[in-house]
Amino acid sequence: EVLTTFDIRMTRPNFEPVMNTAEIHAIEHLGATFLRNHKDFASKTIYFGPMGCRTGFYLIVRQAAGEDTDTLNASVLAALREALADITAHTGAVPGAHRRECGNYRCLSLAAAKAEAEKYLAVLDSRPQTFIYEKQEKGI
Repeated sequence: EVLTTFDIRMTRPNFEPVMNTAEIHAIEHLGATFLRNHKDFASKTIYFGPMGCRTGFYLIVRQAAGEDTDTLNASVLAALREALADITAHTGAVPGAHRRECGNYRCLSLAAAKAEAEKYLAVLDSRPQTFIYEKQEKGI
């Protein structure tokens, strides 16, 4: 099996303000729940969680046998768009927002999560995305 890690940078590191804990935590709960129940990604999703620097998330997926990288990238991008749209449309309680399911269940902001998801959807819609990043010079 091949596992692939995707860096989902929702804010520009060392340039934009990082996300606050309450929204990043809500996105984690909503995004992980969505992907673990997704028709194509339920069996592929290994992990969806926040980066310690609070600039985005890691998504680790299992690559299907014979699936090429371009196909995987396109399917992850499509699922990410679906997940973000699902977050912006979510009503009611955040999944797992209970003492028995979460170690910090009081620190969740659905409103702030929706705002971050809308902002990142606009970024995804404004330019082509490939999950292939340009090499940067050292120190940048």
